[in-house]
Amino acid sequence: MTGKVSLVGAGPGDPELLTLKALKAIESADAVVYDRLVSDAVLALIPRGVPRFFAGKSCKEKAMTQEEINELLVTLAREGKRVVRLKGGDPFLFGRGGEEALELAKHHIDFEIIPGITSAQGCAAYAGIPLTHRGLATGVRFITGHRVTAEDAADPLELNWQSLADPDTTLVVYMGLANLGIIAKKLIEHGLSATTPAAAIANGTTQQQQVIISDLTDIEVAVTKAKLEPPTLVIIGKVAALANKLGWFASHAENTNNYQQVVTKLSY
Repeated sequence: MTGKVSLVGAGPGDPELLTLKALKAIESADAVVYDRLVSDAVLALIPRGVPRFFAGKSCKEKAMTQEEINELLVTLAREGKRVVRLKGGDPFLFGRGGEEALELAKHHIDFEIIPGITSAQGCAAYAGIPLTHRGLATGVRFITGHRVTAEDAADPLELNWQSLADPDTTLVVYMGLANLGIIAKKLIEHGLSATTPAAAIANGTTQQQQVIISDLTDIEVAVTKAKLEPPTLVIIGKVAALANKLGWFASHAENTNNYQQVVTKLSY
């Protein structure tokens, strides 16, 4: 008999943000395949003795190709195992969960999707940034700030900048640290105000969380000065300025030693 694969959203880092369904899947797993962005605190919930397979990927290096990950999931399931595929955030939001689910379906492997709190939701909430807010943002868009296939193009991202440069929309940029200067420049060129607030959140929802608040013109310089490293999420829009009033996570005594929030000039 073949086993079953659970594509599980591990959330942005804080293990208490796991859903009950995700926790039950982890506790009953026979094998776990996990990504680079799954936090150590979440990995600590895996029962002792359960085999773990690191399938981490970054823009610079890969432990496994996507094809190898797909093959591993199929192989483990065919061995009759209950497989948990742990992904940072949510499997279906820049997590390539759809590709893995299609591969499992092609091989007639039983699978389920267990959604997780997205990095956008978790990091924004812990930084005190509502993604929508009356009078400030009527919508939110999730975009990727890194495209491997477009690295040699004149526009390394090939995004619809005119559409994205909407002052009433919050932009959440995944994997945007390396191209942050290009993103800011393109948005300004297409009409978004240079004074639009922007936030960069590194290691969101964890004790190592860092939040940098600036405006669109200066966000790259502020992030470089703070030496932020991946995983860093970028939020662009008027709502980012609310972190100055709503940044509740920094006020918790246990977080103050590692928490960093830097604010540069803002007109909002």
